[in-house]
Amino acid sequence: MEPNCVCIIAQIANFAVLRRHLGMAVAGRLAEDVAGVVAKLIPESTVVATARDRIDVTATAFDRAVLSAWLATIDNAFETAFVVDDEPYAIDLVIGAGIVDIGQHDAIRLIDEAEQAVEDARIARAPVIRGVGDIDTAIPDREALARDLRLAIGKGELFLHYQPKVHLRRNRVESVEALIRWRHPVRGLIMPGEFIGIAEESRDIIDLTVWTIQQVIRDQRALAREGHDVTAFINISGSLLSDARFVRRACALVKSSGARIGFEITETAVIREPEIAIAHLHEFAAIGIDIAIDDYGAGLSSLAYLKKLPARELKIDKLFVTQLTSSNRDPLIVRSTIDLAHALEMEVVAEGVETPAALALLTVMGCDIAQGYFISRPIDLSALLDFLGSNAIADLDPKRAMLPDLARAFGRA
Repeated sequence: MEPNCVCIIAQIANFAVLRRHLGMAVAGRLAEDVAGVVAKLIPESTVVATARDRIDVTATAFDRAVLSAWLATIDNAFETAFVVDDEPYAIDLVIGAGIVDIGQHDAIRLIDEAEQAVEDARIARAPVIRGVGDIDTAIPDREALARDLRLAIGKGELFLHYQPKVHLRRNRVESVEALIRWRHPVRGLIMPGEFIGIAEESRDIIDLTVWTIQQVIRDQRALAREGHDVTAFINISGSLLSDARFVRRACALVKSSGARIGFEITETAVIREPEIAIAHLHEFAAIGIDIAIDDYGAGLSSLAYLKKLPARELKIDKLFVTQLTSSNRDPLIVRSTIDLAHALEMEVVAEGVETPAALALLTVMGCDIAQGYFISRPIDLSALLDFLGSNAIADLDPKRAMLPDLARAFGRA
């Protein structure tokens, strides 16, 4: 098998925020520090910090599956705090990659595709790979992926991972977030950032989401047989909120199953067609579907829309949560958001909880639910059953030894 040339670009999306915290001199070295970590993760590559906020990686990979694994490795490595001058900071990396057959290698075209992949990744909020060919390769690659996705829905190539959400006052898992994955027979593991946008363009997002609801219902029955009664939240594309056909199908599935289902939506999804979207969200809520507002604070938050939504949960974007213990402003933003949500009779979910200090601080702030790698990574159904049957949640208690001091600091003792 002939190898492929690949170019990976990792951009530090929150560089401006970090520069304010770190100062110009330290921030100027940040990309080099990140490049050093990436070089250790992919030793067979050449890694260069090409700007204050950008790292370029060049290498050869035998197939797209290898490249996908590299991107996942880099992405996972920066999910946890990055230590700069003995202080932890959250590094928000946006990762894109271009790949081309070695016989068709065009360095300029390869970099162009990698840079476009970064832009796609910024929207998708997950690593993206773009292929390169002789003509306009990005479009045929997307078309091929769209055709494969249409078949994948019926061929058993899709599967779900679940990330537990811990209710902090009750100290138990009461809900999980369902996250879709695609194991392509040739390309290997494909993450949502690479195919959700394609599914939205092709309108296969309807069948994809219906499949997800059906699989969640089946998995919930398996959980119930083991004595675990948890709500499963599903991410709903903004394009579906104005689709009456999808709304009818989703409502019929949930009503007939009696499953405990929640839908996570983003603020921007509602703003597209607000009247229709809000009406449909009320239809969901009327049959018992819990509505959660995802990534709150990452977009243009609108209190005008927020008060109209039948939402029971507000999820604070992980950008604020990961910097709770290294920023002066983020704790103030998080606490004010918690107070706002409680005033609107919503529970607050903090995603991106990665350290015991963040968990403790969120608890004394009055946050209701925590989700993140400190609690659990996304896991398959079998691992979820083991997690729910273990003492993993009880084991979090000793990590909260600092609570009294933090409570006094925030006036919540």
